[in-house]
Amino acid sequence: MNTLIAKKRSKTDKLGVIRHNGMIPAVVYGAQVENTMLSVSSINFAKTLREAGETSTITLEIVDEDSKPIKKVDVLIHEIQEDGIKGFPLHIDFLAVDINKPIEVAVPLEFIGISPADKNNLGILVKALHEIEVEALPKNIPQKIEVDVSSLVDLESQIRVKDIKMPADVTAKTSLDEIVALVTPLQEEKEEEVVDISSIEVEKKGKKEEEGETESTSEEKKD
Repeated sequence: MNTLIAKKRSKTDKLGVIRHNGMIPAVVYGAQVENTMLSVSSINFAKTLREAGETSTITLEIVDEDSKPIKKVDVLIHEIQEDGIKGFPLHIDFLAVDINKPIEVAVPLEFIGISPADKNNLGILVKALHEIEVEALPKNIPQKIEVDVSSLVDLESQIRVKDIKMPADVTAKTSLDEIVALVTPLQEEKEEEVVDISSIEVEKKGKKEEEGETESTSEEKKD
């Protein structure tokens, strides 16, 4: 299990200073732990995120300002608030979990294989879901679940949640009939309507001449 050191912080600590020092403001809450404000190394967090993802349990080692150990907590990375432009983490929520009790989390799907229907231009592969809700003990939660699209051989083929091979000791909580992937027919491009400009010009000219004749007739009547 991955371990990440988190330093306890106070309400008076300025978030801008924390980030300037290469740390990320964070908070931990959940099972058997009080809401605690923390900060973690941005470098160490990036490494942990690569290795554990947002679905694997990690051990959060909480220390005080003098780096003296306070307690260890098993957590999941519950939410990451990111900078909208640069994409780096601004704040992290850690969810403390009881490793002996099942929990529900969203696990990303990874599509593998090649759809024959898509390859042979019978249609377009549509990935309807990109994650599903599952239930498992924290230690059994996978980082991702594979979906093989090679079974999509024609336009009648579909993959539903019930068709996915789930990892051991993991139960799907998303509706089993929910469509995960399918192939939709290719849309025929509509031919652009060709407009005859010359006919429009003739029509406009005819209208102008007609209007001119009407005006001349009106003037004659006045005389």
